[in-house]
Amino acid sequence: MFNSLSEETQLILLVIGIAILFVLVSWNYKRNRDKLYDRNKRNFRKNYHKKKKRK
Repeated sequence: MFNSLSEETQLILLVIGIAILFVLVSWNYKRNRDKLYDRNKRNFRKNYHKKKKRK
């Protein structure tokens, strides 16, 4: 598949692919961190009772 492309084009595509992966990983890390740290100032008792009421 990539054999028909020149070496320079392959290198450019590789760099673009790595950049896209880096952006996706950093976006996912930020999203997961926000989930952990934005839950009512990390008060376990309040969070537990809210989840219990929902069920």
